[in-house]
Amino acid sequence: MRGPGAAVLRCLGSLLCLWALRLPAGPVAAARGLDVASYRERVRAMFYHAYEHYLESAFPYDELRPLTCDGQDTWGSFSLTLIDALDTLLILGNVSEFQRVVNVLQEGLDFDIDVNASVFETNIRVVGGLLSAHLLSRKAGVEVEAGWPCSGPLLRMAEEAARKLLPAFQTPTGMPYGTVNLLHGVNPGETPVTCTAGIGTFIVEFATLSHLTGDPVFEDVARKALKALWKNRSDIGLVGNHIDVITAKWVAQDAGIGAGVDSYFEYLVKGAILLQDKELMSMFLEYNKAIKNYTKFDDWYLWVQMYKGTVSMPVFQSLEAYWPGLQSLIGDVDNAMRTFLNYYTVWKQFGGLPEFYNIPQGYTVDKREGYPLRPELIESAMYLYRATRDPTLLELGRDAVESIEKISKVDCGFATIKDLRDHRLDNRMESFFLAETIKYLYLLFDPDNFIHNDGSDFDVVVTPYGECVLNAGGYIFNTEAHPIDPAALHCCRKRKEEQWEVEDLMREFYSLKKTKKFTLKRPSDPGEGESAKDPEDAEKTGEKRRSKKSSHSLLSCPSQSFNSKLAVLGQVFLDNT
Repeated sequence: MRGPGAAVLRCLGSLLCLWALRLPAGPVAAARGLDVASYRERVRAMFYHAYEHYLESAFPYDELRPLTCDGQDTWGSFSLTLIDALDTLLILGNVSEFQRVVNVLQEGLDFDIDVNASVFETNIRVVGGLLSAHLLSRKAGVEVEAGWPCSGPLLRMAEEAARKLLPAFQTPTGMPYGTVNLLHGVNPGETPVTCTAGIGTFIVEFATLSHLTGDPVFEDVARKALKALWKNRSDIGLVGNHIDVITAKWVAQDAGIGAGVDSYFEYLVKGAILLQDKELMSMFLEYNKAIKNYTKFDDWYLWVQMYKGTVSMPVFQSLEAYWPGLQSLIGDVDNAMRTFLNYYTVWKQFGGLPEFYNIPQGYTVDKREGYPLRPELIESAMYLYRATRDPTLLELGRDAVESIEKISKVDCGFATIKDLRDHRLDNRMESFFLAETIKYLYLLFDPDNFIHNDGSDFDVVVTPYGECVLNAGGYIFNTEAHPIDPAALHCCRKRKEEQWEVEDLMREFYSLKKTKKFTLKRPSDPGEGESAKDPEDAEKTGEKRRSKKSSHSLLSCPSQSFNSKLAVLGQVFLDNT
């Protein structure tokens, strides 16, 4: 056995197991003499090396293929890297390129296309990216139209993209399908099995849309999906990995914090902060108790059977590295640092985080040895450094810059690492490299960035609905690292109040004309921290689709396929693809 996870786990199936592994609780060696400004500029150079080669070799495709210097469409055909990189440009201070890209998107972005798109990925990358860019436009010197931030071309594009996703939510449970055709809606043969993250990762973007546009439908469907997952948790308080959105039966019953589940927990916390919603936070805190009780072993988090709590997979996944950052958001900094140090030791072992890491053996899992330049550990380092100023966190940033440049940099960008054991490369550069990995690295090394504003600086914007305070800090990053200004959600409230006044007048008018009581449904206000009312279920549509035989894979997760090993209806299977 090798590496930091080399302790022997004596009884994997028992909740009474104790780990022999012990890691130091305090910080490891400090980052002596680390030149923060120098590393910040190296990160800036990394961004432009990747971004300029995307523009030269891959645009208008979604992503750059750095080994062949060409492009490919991956998640739809949206010029996705351009959308994902837009707010990173502003964080790096490049307002002129931000303005140019906004014009390019206004002229060329089209959602009326016959493409099957991931509901999850389109939301976090496209809707989230456009919303963030819309709210940052004025700061970037874009000439905004009257009524901004309650109107604007980027907001209209975000709304159009989100409306293309709404048919996926028309199920008996309110939980969405994983894929939707942007032109025709949900395909008749679409699999009803969606991963938990693909159901519970909408409240940040959709609530923001509802607040800015005055249309409650987006927040309504996002809340209904969240509540459906909550309703279907197990008796011991855990959720599984994949669920049938028609029947609400759990298909994959592994419970954990990683792939297929991760951003559901993230959005309960971030949604609670964004909306000041006690109900969402209470949901997360209940989950957090169950996670600690059943999945946590000596500051590692394993996968367990959701009904029994017995260990099903003693693995760490690279996607789980967001968890220390999430812990810091709820103030659990000590536990966050201990878990972060566990994960950091894996990074130091390989120069990156493998997709799967076998904790007892202390090594990679077969066929899961790659590192697609994911941001999660760097994201946690940024959050924790803001909370603690522990120099160990800067060390991780230094190691990330050094290893990515050494292993992944090629003439035409940065390539996914296919195998961390021998540093073989794959011909792909995911858009999240520019949206998240570079952004979090830069923010780690740029303590004075406007994103870190403590509220001492702000803008007062005059809108048709009154004065509005913006850019005062407290940005909420969606799971693709697109920052949302929470203050903006309060800018457009008067529009809804005026809408209600009109409806009240209509109600009075009709009550005078008719003898029976006339009822006009009043949209719920998503800004008061109360649950929005659920939209009507499309029962007939759901029943019709249920009878169709799916031509797709039974298990489909739009965020990241949760392969290697899963328990399906109580049976374990291996993925040999």
